[in-house]
Amino acid sequence: MELNALLGQPVALPSLPRTVALLMNELAQREPSLRRLNLLFGSDPVLAARLLELANAPAHQLTRQVAGISEALVLLGSKEAGIKAGLKPRAKVRMCAVIGSEPTIMLTGPTPAVRKALAKAGMAVSDIDLQQFWRYSLHTAKLARSLAGVVFQNPTAAYTAGLLHGLGELLIHLGNPQKAQSMNTLVLPLDMRRGKIEQRILGYSYTHVSAALAQRWLLPQVVVDALQYQAAPFENTAYEPLAGVIHLAAWRVRGREAGLSERELAVTFPGEIGLMLGLDIDMVLQQDPIDWTVRPDAADYLV
Repeated sequence: MELNALLGQPVALPSLPRTVALLMNELAQREPSLRRLNLLFGSDPVLAARLLELANAPAHQLTRQVAGISEALVLLGSKEAGIKAGLKPRAKVRMCAVIGSEPTIMLTGPTPAVRKALAKAGMAVSDIDLQQFWRYSLHTAKLARSLAGVVFQNPTAAYTAGLLHGLGELLIHLGNPQKAQSMNTLVLPLDMRRGKIEQRILGYSYTHVSAALAQRWLLPQVVVDALQYQAAPFENTAYEPLAGVIHLAAWRVRGREAGLSERELAVTFPGEIGLMLGLDIDMVLQQDPIDWTVRPDAADYLV
């Protein structure tokens, strides 16, 4: 399937059910907390993408594109912005209820719930661990933001790019499940070699899909370029440091998800990219804001 055909597929990317439930609960409050909304949108790549797409809509006639979630919330949260964009409320939240399973096992619920919803819609995310994907995306965003601060790049754009950088993988699995399953027999979705395998088989990789989605959503060009060149930052005619930041963050988190040892991390460290950013492997690992020794729980899905 060609890239344009994949992008033209009428599919809806899945969000984390628990995050959606918490978001609806917060929006049902008399005065929703902007901080809480920022945390919730910032913990889910699909919700964040939708928010930024709405914020960057041409109707707002912005002088510059919005890259940050908090800025998008401020823009969209005003009555004036809604009137200017010609938006009309389609519903009023009168009541919201949230149920959950026993706390020690509650994190086993979101993935089956999403798979069931997709099945009802006639879609499937074949052989991709959605729970792992959401965790991986959030951890990459956090580390990208941390690294960006060290190399004097925009931490907000870095967080957004890190959060959205893997959405192309979800779309490939939804839009072309047969090919996705075939590639999964060669390498897993979060394997560091995944992009090269996709390029060889499909003629494009998840990086190109993610960048095309960001372009469609009218995100800032610096974010689009970071997504486009995240796997190979030197392929761009003008080197984009943010692409290097995303590359290093994704390398670290993928390595952790794969359970790589210190020696294996040292062998796989993308030294050329680190050199261009002035970062060695120790500096990258020291900037890691995630405590990997803590067992994942619900708090891991909040920024």
